[in-house]
Amino acid sequence: MLVLFFRSALLALGCLSVFSAQAGIVLNTTRVIYQGKDKEVSLGVHNSGAGEILLQSWLEPYDPTGVSAQPQDSDLPFMVTPPLAHLQGDGKQLVRIIHAGHGMPSERESVLWLNVQEIPRSAAENTLQIAVRQRIKLFFRPAGLSGDPALAARQLQWQWLPGGELEVFNPGPFHVSMLRIGAHQGARELASQDSRMVAPGQRWRLPLKSPSTSAPLELRFTSINDFGGQETYRATLKGAQAVSASLVDSP
Repeated sequence: MLVLFFRSALLALGCLSVFSAQAGIVLNTTRVIYQGKDKEVSLGVHNSGAGEILLQSWLEPYDPTGVSAQPQDSDLPFMVTPPLAHLQGDGKQLVRIIHAGHGMPSERESVLWLNVQEIPRSAAENTLQIAVRQRIKLFFRPAGLSGDPALAARQLQWQWLPGGELEVFNPGPFHVSMLRIGAHQGARELASQDSRMVAPGQRWRLPLKSPSTSAPLELRFTSINDFGGQETYRATLKGAQAVSASLVDSP
């Protein structure tokens, strides 16, 4: 039985080794920004593995819980082309996204999930086949939208509520994606959140751990810009007055 166990373990490791050698799609961006005035937007996909794969791409409505649906027809007014493509080892493919020109809100930015999935074309005996999916956000900005998305993070309104919560309100038309949100009083951490995206017009609250009303609240967070870069912001809150955060030079 022990010999059989080791043989099974070696077979499993061999399967994973073959999979690791074959798989590896690489996207040339971490997010897609679709300007409504443009006819289309595109991104590049690279098959960094040695084997041929089938590439499948589709859009789906954004779900903040992270739940993802299988590829299916939807009512989204977009076309992804090609929806299916064959890529040789080390091959590249341009995926285009085309908006129908209607069917999306005109007063604010919208967000969708863009899924790109690789499916191995064939496999030898005793090898493991796994369909690997990558998913990134697509932000659609309708034409004529006012404001500057580069300033969206500093326009957030932060407020220390009397009930012991930290609230942020997004008054602008753009989504703000944040990392490493933290609130402190001196050396004591009162709240932390790894990541959060605040939608246009949304209010979000973060509970605080027994804050002292006699000391200011120090807020710090990192925002992700259109190019995937990280920018650090900081603010000091005293009382219940809403404040905006300022960009700092270093994280």
